[in-house]
Amino acid sequence: MLDSERCKPKDCGLLCIKYCPLVRSRTDAIKIEEGEGKPTIYETLCSGCGICVRKCPFDSISIVNLPHELEKDCSHRFDKNMFSLYRLPTPQKGLVTGLIGKNGIGKSTALKILSGEIKANLGAYDDPPDWPQIINHYRGSILQEHFAKLSGGKLRTVLKPQYVDVLPRVVKGAVGELLEKVDERGNIGETLKLFQLEAIANREVQALSGGELQRFAIAAAYSKEVDVYLFDEPSSYLDVKQRLLVSKAIRNLRSEGKTVVVSEHDLAVLDYLSDNVCILYGEPSIYGVISPPQSVRVGINTYLDGYLPSENIRFRKAPVRFHVKPPLVTWNVEDVVITWDEMEKTYPGFTLRVDPGEARRGEVIGILGPNGIGKTTFIKLIAALEQPDETDVSPRTEVTVSYKPQYISTDYADTVEALLKSVAKGLFASSQYKTEILKAFTLNRLLDRQVNELSGGELQRVAIAACLSRDSKIYLLDEPSAYLDVEERLIMTRVIRRIVEGRDAVAFVVEHDVGVEDFVSDRIMVFDGEPGVEGHAHKPQGLREGMNSFLRDVGITFRRDPNTGRPRVNKEGSRLDQYQKEIGEHYYVATIN
Repeated sequence: MLDSERCKPKDCGLLCIKYCPLVRSRTDAIKIEEGEGKPTIYETLCSGCGICVRKCPFDSISIVNLPHELEKDCSHRFDKNMFSLYRLPTPQKGLVTGLIGKNGIGKSTALKILSGEIKANLGAYDDPPDWPQIINHYRGSILQEHFAKLSGGKLRTVLKPQYVDVLPRVVKGAVGELLEKVDERGNIGETLKLFQLEAIANREVQALSGGELQRFAIAAAYSKEVDVYLFDEPSSYLDVKQRLLVSKAIRNLRSEGKTVVVSEHDLAVLDYLSDNVCILYGEPSIYGVISPPQSVRVGINTYLDGYLPSENIRFRKAPVRFHVKPPLVTWNVEDVVITWDEMEKTYPGFTLRVDPGEARRGEVIGILGPNGIGKTTFIKLIAALEQPDETDVSPRTEVTVSYKPQYISTDYADTVEALLKSVAKGLFASSQYKTEILKAFTLNRLLDRQVNELSGGELQRVAIAACLSRDSKIYLLDEPSAYLDVEERLIMTRVIRRIVEGRDAVAFVVEHDVGVEDFVSDRIMVFDGEPGVEGHAHKPQGLREGMNSFLRDVGITFRRDPNTGRPRVNKEGSRLDQYQKEIGEHYYVATIN
């Protein structure tokens, strides 16, 4: 595959062509087509030796040897030397099918094909097949009936898009009015109540927060009376309680006999709402392969193990395992980096109270609480972007602060490389930076890209990298896992820990993914109160105490998977749920199937 944006033939003198061992044979594996200035790789001739990959100075060539038998299973290919998707998920009536895999591996493409937004070309991008050919290709499977009905207009679908933050650019009007226009169920009042949108029914879409936009988009899809519902990352920007609320609503569609397919990165949410899952593996932006459906527990565990027994394929070097017990950490008095006294911040209609506390070097403080409770306000107080009502009780610190906001601006009109160089300064050229930041967040391929042209996941990785690139003593990261896939989230937690421990710094991490907070945090700050009215920030406390306090307020408990240690939400009222609530252990408890 050739990344045409990165390829600069005039600067390198076409080294890929010069060094290709097949270039002097009768047919060339790499050559320049007439009228074009950039090389073309002919995959049927390429032997996959990798010489061109090593010679290319701009890292613009990727060569991946695909399993030969998958060639006949190609569902869609965008163009020559571009992304290919092999196989498709099997949507089943009355079931929720979950999709799990890296970003750029084809989940959104698969959903668009199932919705009819993209017509599958079966790999023939230059001569796309018609509907009878597509239907015949999938004969004998559920997909044959799906595409037969879709092509004949007898199957209605709705797709909730991945990036809800673009909605204000294309949708104008008040929340209630817009939902009433798309309502086909005849119960707009119940829909507003179900998704907690009653209080903002008269608010313009342009004035909504990320979480409100997400619930609005899900409610719009839910209001449709269709056969197939497709949700692309429905949990982004939602707090834990809202994620469970949305999950229950999606499962209600299943009980109505509807077909539901969901792409999701929060493992606890995916586990809670899905009946089976399809794993997507491959090489991001190059090719993706969709596995046959598996039961939800087995499928998620298989993904974390990184080995697919049914196809004898390993797609991750090492399995992912979760902590079962919170770490026990001791600190010295001289380790304190920042302290804050009791603070209060008042806005029209909202007040935040903050208990006194402190943070120590090498420590990561996780921040948990519902949306609209004051978490971002607290972060801004620490960053001195906001001042408390009485300035003499502001946080006492003389050290530098680096801040990654919740909503990332795309106004920066330059390349990713220019941005990172401006914040990392001399550190940018070091081998440590290349390994610790650029390689960890896979940013090498993005360095020449314009920041304002990045996707949501790419922009998030760049923003986190920029925050951690500054030589600071306090790092503030507001919802860093939004739009990141499972592996990117785990990598992010490890990088944060390495940076904080290596620089004797402190990090405050606001998160709604409980698994991420479990991975990255030493202590927890719990925020409670009435969202949008008043918030109370409790002092940092141990992981066990903090998790129990937070989940007790939310009203849920987690059990642990015996194989991977990953947290799984207990069904409300189940035997294990009642038992854990009785003994006061909502999170760290022995594993039970």
